[in-house]
Amino acid sequence: MNYVERALAFDCCGERLVGVVSEPAVAGKVAVVVVVGGPQYRVGSHRQFVLFARALAAEGIAVLRFDYRGMGDATGPIRPFEETSEDIAAAIEALQASCPTVETIVLWGLCDAASGALLYWEKTVDARVGGIVLLNPWVRSDVTIAKTYLKHYYGKRLFEKEFWAKLVRGAVNLKGALNSVVGNLKTANANTAATKASKSAKFQDLMAAGMNSFAGPVLILLSQHDLTAKEFLEFAGSNSSWAGLLTRANIERHSIPHADHTFSTAGSREDAENRTVDWLHRMFPSELQ
Repeated sequence: MNYVERALAFDCCGERLVGVVSEPAVAGKVAVVVVVGGPQYRVGSHRQFVLFARALAAEGIAVLRFDYRGMGDATGPIRPFEETSEDIAAAIEALQASCPTVETIVLWGLCDAASGALLYWEKTVDARVGGIVLLNPWVRSDVTIAKTYLKHYYGKRLFEKEFWAKLVRGAVNLKGALNSVVGNLKTANANTAATKASKSAKFQDLMAAGMNSFAGPVLILLSQHDLTAKEFLEFAGSNSSWAGLLTRANIERHSIPHADHTFSTAGSREDAENRTVDWLHRMFPSELQ
């Protein structure tokens, strides 16, 4: 399918945001807004967001990728992902103004942009948002990353030939490695009360509230070789506010084989693209005709 790309400049609280819309010749009622995580801009790592937007546009789905305040070509001071709701709202309005047939928006985000998408819904309950796609969502805390390293990093290293070769050559700092293991053991077993009271715990709880209140379809894509994805599963499986959320009927979850955090290989990127396209057509069959 043919598509065109146009640059957009639009206002957000007196600042100028910049984006690119990829619009098919015949746009449907559903479109995707790519929420960009920081610190990067609308192109994405290894042009990931450019290629993603064009792949979806070729399938008849309009996509907007944009710079929020303080990033890329947008004006204003840089903002943390917890404070991007106004930017996302402005992007949705700009996309609908550019593509008048669009009625339903799917938010698509990687890492802390996935977190920002859930936070946007929790804060606004925007009726225009009909679906959410989360890739390797960010739920970082000292306790969960320590547990993730203990479960998925140290043990794996013991079975790697490269590690033993470096050990034989004396290229491994044993004291530093042992200190790291001991430190993570202490952190993983620490009382989590302080974590629950922290800023990180607060955004995690708000993400859970957003997931719990969202009745539309949710697609979660997790990279096989990504500690952030593993930390997400660790946290969701152990935190009371997330209990049962990932098994809800409206949530579909896939692991992308051999993928790293940013889906840097062509194969893993195309896998994520294809799964997104397939999910969109299954979840919104009439709106994408």
